[in-house]
This record gives sequence, C-alpha cells and structure tokens, in this order.
Amino acid sequence: MGSVAQDHANLNFSPACQGKTVTTRAKVIAVALSILAIHSATAQQPAADLPSDIPAKLKPAEESFDFSKRDVMIPMRDGVKLHTVILLPKGLTHAPLLLTRTPYGASKAVSQADSSHVQSVVPWGDDIVMMSGYIRVYQDVRGKYGSEGNYVMNRPLRGPLNSSAVDHSTDTYDTIDWLVKNVPESNGRVGIIGTSYGGFLVLMALIDPHPALKAAVPIAPMVDVWRGDDWFHNGAFRQIYALDYTYEQTATRKSDETLWRSRFDDYDTFLDAGSAGEIGRRSGTDQLPFWQRLTQHPAYDNYWQQQALDRILAGRPLNVPILYVHGMWDQEDIYGAPAAYAATEAKDAGNDRNFLVIGPWRHGGGNGDGSTLGPLQFGQDTGLWFRKTVLQPFLDQYLQDDGKPANLRPVLAFETGSNTWRPYDRWPQSCESGCAAPLKPLYLASGGALSFEPPASSRPVYDEYVSDPAKPVPYRLRPLRPVYWPDSTWRNWLVDDQRNLSDRTDVLVYTTPVLTSPVRIAGQPKVHLNASTTGTDADWVVKLIDVYPDEVPHQPAMGGYQLMVGADIFRGRYRTSLEHPAPIAAGKVLEYQFALPNADHVFLPGHRIMVEVQSSWFPLYDLNPQTYVDNIFFAKPSDYRKATQRVYSGSHIDLPVTPYP
Repeated sequence: MGSVAQDHANLNFSPACQGKTVTTRAKVIAVALSILAIHSATAQQPAADLPSDIPAKLKPAEESFDFSKRDVMIPMRDGVKLHTVILLPKGLTHAPLLLTRTPYGASKAVSQADSSHVQSVVPWGDDIVMMSGYIRVYQDVRGKYGSEGNYVMNRPLRGPLNSSAVDHSTDTYDTIDWLVKNVPESNGRVGIIGTSYGGFLVLMALIDPHPALKAAVPIAPMVDVWRGDDWFHNGAFRQIYALDYTYEQTATRKSDETLWRSRFDDYDTFLDAGSAGEIGRRSGTDQLPFWQRLTQHPAYDNYWQQQALDRILAGRPLNVPILYVHGMWDQEDIYGAPAAYAATEAKDAGNDRNFLVIGPWRHGGGNGDGSTLGPLQFGQDTGLWFRKTVLQPFLDQYLQDDGKPANLRPVLAFETGSNTWRPYDRWPQSCESGCAAPLKPLYLASGGALSFEPPASSRPVYDEYVSDPAKPVPYRLRPLRPVYWPDSTWRNWLVDDQRNLSDRTDVLVYTTPVLTSPVRIAGQPKVHLNASTTGTDADWVVKLIDVYPDEVPHQPAMGGYQLMVGADIFRGRYRTSLEHPAPIAAGKVLEYQFALPNADHVFLPGHRIMVEVQSSWFPLYDLNPQTYVDNIFFAKPSDYRKATQRVYSGSHIDLPVTPYP
C-alpha cells in the first residue's frame, strides 16, 4: 500500500459557481434601480435606500467589539498554508496562546453567535478561558475548509503508512513556531486543547512537541480506532457511525453533504443491505478512499497497530503536562482517554504531570452543561465545575506568567450513583495485579442468577438462545434515526433504559437479589465468558446494568430503570489473536476475555446488579453472519445463518470493587 497522503489527491472539489446567472441577475437589478431612481427624482421622493451592491452582513463599528480577529494563512514546511483564526481580547498583552486544530471549520468555531463579545462567539466552554486572559487560536487541518493541501482521515505519522514529509505532528510544530514568532501579544507559551478528532490532534502534537508547547488537554480523543474508539470495538465494525462520518468528512472539503436515506428507520436500511460492504456500495461511500481502507483492514493488523496512539505515546518521553478528559458514557470515543493516560502514566515518575478526569458525560459533555444526561440528574453542573475547578487552574499553572500551582490530584472521577467527585492518586482503584483491592468476580449462574459466590456445582450448566441475523437485537428502541440527523438522540443512547430490550428471547439476563449494602466500582470490569456456538463465528455483547428500585421518589419515571454502567462487544474470530482471525470450533466451550469501559459507580442499596449477554447490537455494529468468512465486510446473503449460543455457569465479570465510601 502506498502513502495514504496520496489517497485524496484525485478528489475533485467543484466550486460553487452560478456563472452567467449572477451576471444576468445583477443587470436586472441595476436596470430596476435606474428606473426606480428616475421615478423617484421625477416624483421628488427621497432616494431609494436599497444599495446597488448589498453587503452580506452589516457589522457594528469596530470599536464596539471587545476583541479583534485575525485570519491568517500559516505556511508549513512543505509550502502548504493552513487557515488559522486568532481571537485577541482587547488590551491583552503578554498572554498565552491556546490552540485548537480541527477538521470541523475554524471559522465555524468562532462564529457561535453574532456578537461583539468574545465569550459569545466562541464555543460553549471556551468562555471560561476567554474571560481569563488567553489568546484563542483555531486552525483548519490541511485539506479542510480554508486550508490548502489534501485531507486524509486520521493522517498517520510519517513512516510506513505515510511516505510524505508532513503529518499532524509536523503541522502542529510549524504552527506553534509561527505563532510565537508572529503574535507579538503572546508570552511565548502555548497550550493545545481539542475534543474527539481535535483530541487526537492534541496527542499528535505530543509526538515531537515544540519547545513552546507547555500544556495539552485531549478531551475524548480518538486513540485506537480498532480496539474501542470510532470505527471498531474489538473487531466489530461500528457501521452506522462510520458510514455517515466518513461520507460527511471526506466527500467534500467543507463537509457540506449529508448521506441520504430511503427509509425512516435505520434498522430497516441496514438490515436490507446485509453486510457493511453492501451498504457502502449502495450509498456510494465505497468510492471514498477512507471507506476503502476500512474494508481492506478488518483485523487488527499493522495498519491499525502502527496508528494506535497509546502504543506510540508509550514509546515517547512525557515532555508536556497532559490533562486527559473522559466521559463515562462517551458514545464515540469511550476507549481513548483512559488508554492513553495509562500509556503515559508510566512516564510520570513524580505523579504530577499526567492527569485524568472522568466525568458523567457523553462525548465531549464536559464542554457544556453537565447537569444531566438523558434522564440522569447529577445535582450540579459537572461540566461548569470541571472547567472552573480543574481545566482553568491546569492551564493557568503552565501557561500564565503568574500561574499558581493548580494542586490537582492525579485522577478526579465523578462517582455516579452517589453523585460525588472523588480524588485519587491512581487509576484504576482496583485491578488484576499491583493494586490494594483486587478485582472481584461476579458469577453468572444458570437460570438467571448473579452472585459474588462461585457456582456450587462443577458440572457444566448453561443457558442458551438462538441468534438470528434476520432478527438482530437493536442497540436501542426503534425507530432508529441516522446519527447526525436533526431528530437523532444518538448522543444519549448509552444511558437508554434497557428494559425494552431485556425481555427478548435472544438476550440472556442475570440479576442479583436486591442489594442491602452499596457496591462501588472504580476501574475497568473484565469479562470472562465461557460460551459455545453452533456457528463458526459469533459476536458476544455483555452489558453491566444498574437496575433501579421499583419506586424512585421525586423521579417516578426512573422506577425500575435499567441503566448501562458499562457495555461492549467482542467479535469471536479474534479470540486467540486480534491480528489473525480464525474460525470458532462449532459446539466447543471456549473462553472469551475482553474489557468493559471504565466506570466509577455505586450500585446503591435497594438497587440490583444485572448482566445481559446477546450476540448482536444492530445496526450500530455490522451483522456477524455466524459463518466464518475471510472478510465480513463482503459476506454474502447465504453466509448469514442462525446459531444456538450457550453461556455456561462459571462465566463471570471481574469487577473493580472498592470500599465505600
């Protein structure tokens, strides 16, 4: 495979041009205005107010603004220029620069409102920073919006996957170098902050950081998009998200096209197509280079391993203080921040330069109002509290001339259930080895029981269900709308009530008795599933759920609510190797091991703990045909077959249980 930097070189971006229509319209208006002027003069009326050349927007006088804006094109080492917007609050001198690099439009980012006040034009969350003495900088990555060059999704670092002389690391270095030399109002210190793809770009800046880069804040970053971020989870393809995002981001330079649908319910759209490869073909997305790369690399091969940022950062020194920000219900990048934090924590000898914040948030939820998430109420604006109490002091310490020590603990997590912020010296609090509190097994027993006591009998006992690809388990209540459409509630799906799905015959349910004392977890649960299938491939979905009491005072709708605390999927073909898939031996009991997302949660007295097991999570994840094929992306209709799945007693989830409070 050649350089991915060349993949987009042949894409044609047609300029929006109306040609002679504009000229003709202008002539018509000019003639009409001339007639109007003659008529007005004859009638001795005042001249018409309508100018011959109408401006797009009438702006207030410049002196009424409390900031100035500079649009500049910053040259990179290969000659490509990147569009950059610099917001400078008036009267600010010798101030730090705070940079965000984005594929979503720098000008969009600084146009949140028509206002002469800087705190109104920047995105929600930036107002805290802007009001406290920062020069704010936004930049379009190469190939997007106002920047020159070619856009490559998740452009790899220079090397085997990128034979060019540039990558996001070099672009960030060159940008910072230009800023500290050409913004005289700066104090020469630069911080970088970004969410999601922007968080990925923050981590790219740390590969070979510029000496002026003094602080980094990756929020919900894309880190390993095969293991558990955007495109795959443990080998299962996140088709509805990847399809729309790939199309929106790579079909046009300005991301101004939306993928159409022929059905109201995405469940029907994807079920009719069958394979992810077929939905790509039908939508035309298969013509896009990034989609082609996705379908060419279904396994965790060198292509994905060499781009995994936690692996890359583990081999680099920790030169810049980092504040990782993670959301417990991040619907897009739930893997990245804790994984990257763990990779860089080994470099933090003094435990004072590598920080992690875990909030009760959706993807990037700490940037906005963090009072609620779906039906969950937290009793405070957790987002505002984080930005004022953690983010602002962190940035000030490393970037301001008179920065005071932030006195942050290495880890700060919001404990859901009790709705309390907890400071820690390390994460996780409970783990497999080297921790004061070892993981505690929670056993699945035949008949739907769930207990911390191991099964009394050693004989094989199982529960079973039939998994039918023609009737997959939906990942949420239908109808399912496309993730980016205006009526979508995609952002909240991880806190959906699961009781509408737990009564399906192809979902196994295991539940504890009502708890008489709290059970607190602070870490990453580990699944150990002993199971068999009559097929030669299978997906295993495991959900850890908090079941609320039948009655919840002051919030009746939460009575009996089934809240996912952690859930994930594992594609069975990768049981022995993520890189080299293999068929499953039909009918043989095998162990499947994988981790659930990180959680800091208390199952309160009166609640119950529930575990669910199923073999589809559709159409978020592509259908497993349950017959082994070399590349599931291109499975044929005849490959999809029913299979009987058995889950055996002795299966368990190792929970990171810690003392409470």
